[in-house]
Amino acid sequence: MKAIKIGNRVEIYNDMVRTFDELPPKTYVVKFAKMSGFYLEEYADITINEEKVYGGQLEKARKVIESYQRFDRNLGVILSGDKGIGKSLFARLLSVQAVKQGIPVVVVEQYLSGIASYLAGVDQRVMLIFDEFDKTFGGINPPDGAQDPQTEMLGLFDGISQGKKLFVITCNEIRHLNDCIVNRPGRFHYHFRFDYPSEEEIRGYLMDKLEQKHYDEINTIVEFSRKVDLNYDCLRAIALEVNSGEKFNSAIKDLNILNLAQDNYDLVVHFHNGRMIGAQEVNIDFFSQDEKCVNISEDNYHEVISVHFYTQDCEYDMQNRYAVIPAEKFRLTYDEEYERELVNQMKALVPNYLTIRKVRGRSLHYLV
Repeated sequence: MKAIKIGNRVEIYNDMVRTFDELPPKTYVVKFAKMSGFYLEEYADITINEEKVYGGQLEKARKVIESYQRFDRNLGVILSGDKGIGKSLFARLLSVQAVKQGIPVVVVEQYLSGIASYLAGVDQRVMLIFDEFDKTFGGINPPDGAQDPQTEMLGLFDGISQGKKLFVITCNEIRHLNDCIVNRPGRFHYHFRFDYPSEEEIRGYLMDKLEQKHYDEINTIVEFSRKVDLNYDCLRAIALEVNSGEKFNSAIKDLNILNLAQDNYDLVVHFHNGRMIGAQEVNIDFFSQDEKCVNISEDNYHEVISVHFYTQDCEYDMQNRYAVIPAEKFRLTYDEEYERELVNQMKALVPNYLTIRKVRGRSLHYLV
């Protein structure tokens, strides 16, 4: 029997009870019981199953741990980006590195009123992971008189609590984060934005994952990835199907990779005299079989010319990284309502080819 006294209260436990001065360096998850309140439950050891980690994540994980060791206060890290793009893998990498350094890891899976105070009571070095923070702590209506869940956590993130903590939050949509979290390096020193893999990264991944006899499929997959953003979950599924012997063009029809959104593209008609006339950020369904019609101009105002084309006539230029349609496969029409001299000038131009380049998302970080 074990008798444990907390203040004037004495609890009786069996001989399985063990006491520690600090949490051992393992992984835990926060739980809650109505009768006893918050407690920690040991989690299965976090492991990295991937043979190779892409996108420089190992170096960044080491950077975070080294910075945390140097800091004399809390350190916060935001991991943002779309689903399946590597945020959870990076959090696992950090967890493995932390445990190796003797730092326990606590996973917070849900919001419960009072959780900030409970976590503040962990008086030691610890890494706290809040997965999908924008969902689990966002969009929740607090009880009358209670703080917003994200606001409740700010005191914890500010470092008012005891013990030096490493906070890691993942989120899909940064617009759902509290304004006092984003652009506040005093609270969250790092913000790693996870983008879709580049053409080089996709090619490298496929070279690693595909059997050599299927390397002839790589260019087709890379070309497809310039039309549709593919995350590593998608690439893993594609590699599995292609390695089974199925051609990519057939496999993609059965995979859970769907055309749910139209993307934006920059279009430019190149003429034989070197002149270029185009349109920016045009919304196109690249997989529709219908003829597309886009108004183009040199000054974003005088849209004298319209270009008509079918996306299935595109050929991907690997070197220049855009889709190309030769002049014989598209047609130009002209707005006869414009000034006659301007229209005639446009008609005199001889088209050479049309280029279509996917518009990538704007970087959230400054370039210097």
